[in-house]
Amino acid sequence: MNESLTYKDAGVDIDKANRFIKTIKKVTRSAPRSGVIAGIGGFSGLYSLNVNQYKNPVLVTSTDGVGTKVKVACMMDKHDTIGIDLVAMCVNDIAVQGAKTLFFLDYLSMGTLVLETAEAIVRGIVEGCKQAKCALIGGETAEMPGVYRSGEYDLAGFVVGIVDNSKIVDGSEIAVGHKLIGIASNGLHSNGYSLAREICFEKLKLKINDKVDILGRTIGEELLEPTKIYSEIIHHLLRDFPIHGIAHITGGGTIDNLPRILPSSCKALIREESWEVPPIFTFLQEAGKLSKREMARTFNNGIGLILVVPKRAAKGILEFLTAMDEKAYIIGDIVERKKGGNQIAWV
Repeated sequence: MNESLTYKDAGVDIDKANRFIKTIKKVTRSAPRSGVIAGIGGFSGLYSLNVNQYKNPVLVTSTDGVGTKVKVACMMDKHDTIGIDLVAMCVNDIAVQGAKTLFFLDYLSMGTLVLETAEAIVRGIVEGCKQAKCALIGGETAEMPGVYRSGEYDLAGFVVGIVDNSKIVDGSEIAVGHKLIGIASNGLHSNGYSLAREICFEKLKLKINDKVDILGRTIGEELLEPTKIYSEIIHHLLRDFPIHGIAHITGGGTIDNLPRILPSSCKALIREESWEVPPIFTFLQEAGKLSKREMARTFNNGIGLILVVPKRAAKGILEFLTAMDEKAYIIGDIVERKKGGNQIAWV
């Protein structure tokens, strides 16, 4: 007689998943809770929306992942920072339109649920939510044997924010004569990792714990540096200064991201060598023999955000950022764009 099969026999352990939920309920209590009605573990998350301070509130949303950076976390068997990356990639995208973050949800899918790994990932997400002053309202953890190999996983994040309609930053006020201010990144963030891994581990044959002199640490430590969260910086800037456009420099680099906020009549002139480029970018460019264009459309090259501001405000903004211990530089200008011409150029 054939034995009766169970879901656990197929690779999905419901009891283990339930234990995980109990564990993360404790972990997530340290994340911001303002507005949160229901705790983790319900069918859905509940959030009380206070719109009294807004004349015409607009909800702003984004979803993102961390790409193949998860492969580096798995190679190092270090999973407590990848959640920061997940939060950063989502909240930065809504912050550049002037939105204040409200709440965040995550989706974690694993070949086999490893409690220690999953808990470390969630701890990183909680830390990211703390940095972004964002409530962690819920999420989903899925065991997917046959889709992911044992030890592999993927992440997705979802964020909701709010902004008054009159304060949306959409680039519509950008004009000729405005200045470009670049705010420094702290490394690769979460983009270009397929190319970075190809260079480091296939071309150079580096091991994850090999120290690279130009970096001053192991290649694994460098590649796993968490993405910088800019939401609070942006919030403070918008409170005190006229900011007419903000570009988050993610996948596609400066080439693809800066034109997304520029009016069709405007062109950005970026001055090369006007900012400090972290060693990881020089290392990758030289090792991979990458062209300047390939670097500019794959990596952030040391600039995580670009602000477009009136010339009269540029000096004050730089002084403010310096006071916040942020590295920032005037990296270019907005000029008139000729019909049919490119919207970005380097000089």
